[in-house]
Parts: sequence; C-alpha cells; structure tokens
Amino acid sequence: MGNLEISYIKPLLEQRADPWVYKHTDGYYYFTASVPEYDRIELRRSLTIDGLKDAKEVIVWRKPAEGPLSANIWAPEIHFVAGTWCIYFAAARTTETNEGLFDHRMFVLTTDAANPLEGSWQLEGQLRTAWESFALDATSFEHKGTRYLVWAQKDPAIAGNSNLYISAMSNPWTLSGKQVMIATPEFDWEVIGFKVNEGAAVLIRNGRIFISFSASATDFNYCMGLLTAQEDADLLDPSSWVKTTSPVLTTNESIGLFGPGHNSFTVSEDGTQDILVFHARNYKEIVGDPLYDPNRHTFVRVLKYNADGSPDLAGSIAN
Repeated sequence: MGNLEISYIKPLLEQRADPWVYKHTDGYYYFTASVPEYDRIELRRSLTIDGLKDAKEVIVWRKPAEGPLSANIWAPEIHFVAGTWCIYFAAARTTETNEGLFDHRMFVLTTDAANPLEGSWQLEGQLRTAWESFALDATSFEHKGTRYLVWAQKDPAIAGNSNLYISAMSNPWTLSGKQVMIATPEFDWEVIGFKVNEGAAVLIRNGRIFISFSASATDFNYCMGLLTAQEDADLLDPSSWVKTTSPVLTTNESIGLFGPGHNSFTVSEDGTQDILVFHARNYKEIVGDPLYDPNRHTFVRVLKYNADGSPDLAGSIAN
C-alpha cells in the first residue's frame, strides 16, 4: 500500500467522484469514476493502487449530442462477467429536473477485448426495471452461483428520490424474476436535503454480505450507511437485510473530510487487506449547486473491521 497509511488526508485522485476500483485476474486495477463535466466515461489501469494516480486515461465512450444518453453521465462501474467486460452507468436526456428529480436511466456497455482500455465498446441498451423512472448507481455481484444487480430507483408510490433494490440477472444487462426493495430513507441522517439511498457497493466477508450505501444531499451532509445479510439468507427477501440505525461514515471536520460517500471496495496488491475507496470534499462551504462543484476527490484507505467482523468505515479513515 506504499504511503497510503500516512497520507490519508491527501486524495489519490482529484476531481473524480463515485470512484470504482476493480482488481482483475490479470493483476491490474481498473479505475473509473464520474468526471466533473459528466460527459464521458474514462478508464485507467495500473498494477498498483497508488499507480492509478498517474496512469493514462482512456476515453472509452462519450455522450451523444441528443437523446436519452445525452446528459449527466454518472457513476460508471466496470465489471467482468462471464468473460465480458461491462460498464454500468446512468445517463439522462436533459440536465433539467422535473419536481426535483433528474430523468436518469441505467445503461450497459460491453466489450470482449482482453484489455478494456483497448476494446471497442458496444451499447447493450437500457437496463430495464419494473418502473420507467429515475434510476442510477447499478452495481453487480455474484453469490452462490447467482448474479445479482443492486441499484437505486424512484418508486412513484414512495416519497423521496431513491430507494435501493435487488434482483437476480439472466445476463449482465437483463434482470430476471422479482425486484425487491431492501432499503428506503427512513432515519434523520438519510433525509437531509433529499430522501436518498444510493451508491451501493457490495462486500462479501466473514459469513455475511455487506452493502454500503450513501444517503442525503451531496454536500457535507452526504454520508454512508450499511446493510447486512447472512450469506445463507434469501437475498431477495427484504427481511434478510438489516440496516444500521446510524451512519457508518460521515463528515469529519477534524481531518478535513466532508460529505464522504459513494464508495467501492477492492483488495491490496498482495491480497491480504481489503481497501475502501470513496469520494469526499476537503471543504464544507460550496458555492451554488453541490452537484456542479467539481471537487469531490477519490480517497483510498485500508479497510478496518470491528470485533464482530463487520467493516469499520469510520475507523478506516481515522489515524
């Protein structure tokens, strides 16, 4: 991990929000994130986490000038599923909002290239869910032979911006069977500014499945919670998931960390440590809409664990 332990207050990458780091079987770390212009998807790779700082960026997709993918390209994630590279991302038709909500939908790009930075990416289209409504932050994982998708979406019957849902998948861009809500904003810390549960990331450890997520507005109130299910539970049963009643990572003014959230998990180069990747700002006061403040930076920390085997996100950013 090099100097990450002593330079935790310094971002790994500046102006990269919603960071996603994936370590592949080829030994490379693959990185993608939201860029401040929200107009493209970039990939970079490195054999070390620290090396991602200076790794060459490759633009693998740009938004078209018009149509359903022509605005606000948010939160790309790269996954490798059954021999195919997939990028999940959200895109909108317009930057305007309707009753406070954007019109994002989820989309999937694929390539069969061995090196995704050199691949020709194909748009598989929209990732369809039960509703045609605001949807974003798709992430995917496999457990006991089943591929799942977890994402955030607006249920027209529920007040607020987004809840978290899970469904099984028949292929990397198609949901199958029931779609189940596993989290909705309910606590005070989840409803500051907006009622938001979003940005899920999955960690399977210590006999359990943990899903971290982000809540509230994207200013210094942005924070993270945690869902937990037992590894033998029915993941499509909402009662299998237990949410923390208080946030697990919040603004920490003492170390200059504001609005931490939208994380991902990876592993260290030698495979012995789990790694927490997240974004945050290093100042509190924002001029204008926080969405268009570019200074959400990517931070990387060794992930610590509590005595009960659950991830300790707050402890991971402390000295």
